[in-house]
Amino acid sequence: MLKKQVPNLITLLNLLSGCIGVILAMQNNLVGAAIFVGLGIFFDFFDGLAARSLKVQSELGLQLDSLADLITSGLVPGIAMFQLMKKSIGAEYELTREWGSGSVLDFNFPVFALLGLLITLGSAYRLAKFNIDDRQTTSFIGLPTPANAIFILSLPLILIYQSEAWVLDLILNKWFLLAVSVLSCFMLNAEIPLFALKFKNFSLKDNWYRFAFLIFALATLVLFQYLALPIIIVSYVLLSVILNFSGNKVEE
Repeated sequence: MLKKQVPNLITLLNLLSGCIGVILAMQNNLVGAAIFVGLGIFFDFFDGLAARSLKVQSELGLQLDSLADLITSGLVPGIAMFQLMKKSIGAEYELTREWGSGSVLDFNFPVFALLGLLITLGSAYRLAKFNIDDRQTTSFIGLPTPANAIFILSLPLILIYQSEAWVLDLILNKWFLLAVSVLSCFMLNAEIPLFALKFKNFSLKDNWYRFAFLIFALATLVLFQYLALPIIIVSYVLLSVILNFSGNKVEE
């Protein structure tokens, strides 16, 4: 039945966006990669909404969604971090070589930059856990991969469009980038309950923290532009932790 395939088609648009993002990231076009990751995250939001609205949720849709997220919100950020690490080292390497020339292990990039792919590994582990974890129906345990992808891909956007001296020094520090990669892996899989931006109703009493967060995010974007993106993600985590410690636990 065609209605059952509507959410899956939207998920495949997420996957297609991620595949294009991978190609752009490999070409070191991180702005283009960020745009297509954003488009993929947009489709990721609406595939679940479509499935619930049409009442056609399925195990196939769940698995397909995670596979698409692994590319869009796992592989693309990992490659973007690889490119940032390569730039932070400052070494120049050939971008291409003759087919079949050189040793299999004759890398034409700094091996250190491969540590950026820790983000992809951490994302894969998180998505696999998500599919078998029945606690994450109305909230999240650990940072969702789309939120992590936004954080990672905000870094090249900040570099390009808000490149003040202190920003360049920080983001192009290889140890800072390594710390971000390791912290990403931890946050993706940490046993920390985080609220979801899903409204069961629009009651202010039930959703005050969601409304407050959305207003804060919008105001921060207006004031700080791309610098706002990592601030928003960090604030999302901190607000969730505060809610849990204050007794106003997020739904599980």
